[in-house]
Amino acid sequence: MEILEKDILEKEQIKFKKLVLPNTEKKIEETNEKSKVSKPKWIRVKLPIGKKYTDLRNLVDKYKLNTICTSGSCPNMGECWAEGTATFMILGNICTRSCGFCAVKTGRPSPVDWAEPEKVAQSIFKMGIKHAVITSVDRDDLKDMGSIIWAESVIAIRRINPNTTLETLIPDFQGNKNNIDRLIKVAPEVISHNLETVRRLTKEVRIQAKYDRSLEVLRYLKEKGVNRTKSGIMLGLGETESEIYETLDDLIKAKVDVVTMGQYLQPTKNHLPVSSFITPDDFKKYENYALSLGFRHVESGPLVRSSYKAHKHIT
Repeated sequence: MEILEKDILEKEQIKFKKLVLPNTEKKIEETNEKSKVSKPKWIRVKLPIGKKYTDLRNLVDKYKLNTICTSGSCPNMGECWAEGTATFMILGNICTRSCGFCAVKTGRPSPVDWAEPEKVAQSIFKMGIKHAVITSVDRDDLKDMGSIIWAESVIAIRRINPNTTLETLIPDFQGNKNNIDRLIKVAPEVISHNLETVRRLTKEVRIQAKYDRSLEVLRYLKEKGVNRTKSGIMLGLGETESEIYETLDDLIKAKVDVVTMGQYLQPTKNHLPVSSFITPDDFKKYENYALSLGFRHVESGPLVRSSYKAHKHIT
């Protein structure tokens, strides 16, 4: 490696330690303060490495591009960016729902930005992203619940980035099939919707969402011919082992293709506390169980997030 590139990487790692590590450590410390659960040794942030990460970081900073990777201080940012994957959020940054696990602000969202699909598509072009994950806040304030912007975003991304594959991590659209159909029509490679937690904890964790409604959304996607469906759950919120197995059973019955499982970390002291830290061995056990059920892909580990290894889930 040339000296210049080594210098750049060292500077980027220092920047990552200053910007991301403190945020991640702060989240963990806040979790410990409220829940009194000791921080385990296996919760460690991976330092980003490689020229690809460095180049993308510089682009994001230069053009002030909005990615969940940076705004959420994702521990997998360096790894995903090196593989050409990034996650973008549309429809603003204020959600109409108030989930107990989520750090996104709740309130009255701003008016829809109809130029947003073009902006996101241009961001993906500038970053040279090979596989993009698009997600959004819930927009229960809109008649179409944001589904038109969702569809327009996929169309714009495809037009400007014809070689980029897409995963759309959608809200439940209150189960409205007309809104869901808009996403199905534009045919992203993967459509995902997170169940987030087990049935018993849904009212506490997701509040305005419904366990069975989310399952029905996933089931409907597959019935309408979506090639690859995906869902994710967080562990460590107080669920039991049998409830985890039950949730995986429910997802496979809904014909979901891909499932992710990761450790819940409390965003702030005002959010739900961590009930327990799941061991890597237990994550592996749940992964093996999920694979035995027939899921095509399973990502399971303490630092796994919805978009982790997302580029692999299109096959």
